[in-house]
Amino acid sequence: MRMGTLMARITAAARSDGDDGIGIRTLKALDAVSGAEELDAVTEPLKRAVQGLPLGRLRGVLHGRPLGHPLHPALVQIPVGAWIAAGVLDLVPGSERAARLLVAVGVVSAAPAVWTGWVDWAEQHEQQMRTGLLHAASIAAAVGLYGASWTARSRDRGGLGRALGFAGLTAVGTGAALGGHLAYRQAAGANKTEAVPHLVEPGWHTLGRPEEFATGTGVRRMLGEVPVLVVRKSDDVFHVLADRCSHFSGPLSEGEVADGCVTCPWHGSVFRLSDGWNVGGPATAPQPTFDTRTDGKGNLQARLPGAG
Repeated sequence: MRMGTLMARITAAARSDGDDGIGIRTLKALDAVSGAEELDAVTEPLKRAVQGLPLGRLRGVLHGRPLGHPLHPALVQIPVGAWIAAGVLDLVPGSERAARLLVAVGVVSAAPAVWTGWVDWAEQHEQQMRTGLLHAASIAAAVGLYGASWTARSRDRGGLGRALGFAGLTAVGTGAALGGHLAYRQAAGANKTEAVPHLVEPGWHTLGRPEEFATGTGVRRMLGEVPVLVVRKSDDVFHVLADRCSHFSGPLSEGEVADGCVTCPWHGSVFRLSDGWNVGGPATAPQPTFDTRTDGKGNLQARLPGAG
């Protein structure tokens, strides 16, 4: 990997252009990182390693499927909160013991937060994984600094412990900013189907004639600008779901239909056809499902309750 070329590109992207402030220059630098294909030499083997871990059903828990949203943002509140509190106590005379305890709590609780982060990261697209490397590096630095701070404090080297703690807090702040960039600018972990009810017009929409749909096969149709998946279960039973996967907008109509479910071809999220519920894979949100009927002219129609 030509890191010199990568750093030159990032520096050029961050260079001031006209009235660009530091915030815009920082965003341009981060956008340059997300487009740096050189980082794929690192992300690809890491991705395979994380995906190859024998986690079984625990993988879905780490993704946050039981919560209905990613677990990682919830778990990071514990170490970050403990470290911020430790930083405040480091400014209060006589609080050395409490600050040391909070530093320790942060180091220990960082482990499960890191695990959930890596499991989510391995199911993201290339641009997000590249930015995620910077996020992970910042957090790794923070954990290392706070671990050293804990050790120094335990050996009655309070001044060094406090200095390492504030350095760790700086690294945590950098990691948090990168995590926010991933979540809000690059939409990592967001439900990609949330907008569907706001894009579909209310009422019934014609999808075609029933005979156009083969039993047990997924077919893509459009309701206005929203693609939907149509699966014929039997002569008069049809299932209609939003076609774009809630995880990363993968086309469900190109996935496998089996055992009453459809599997996303991109990351393997599994959705139940009857109600759109996410029963497997990294998706944490279900698919919007549509009511169906046959109108007086024999056309198959669908509507999304609450649309509009």
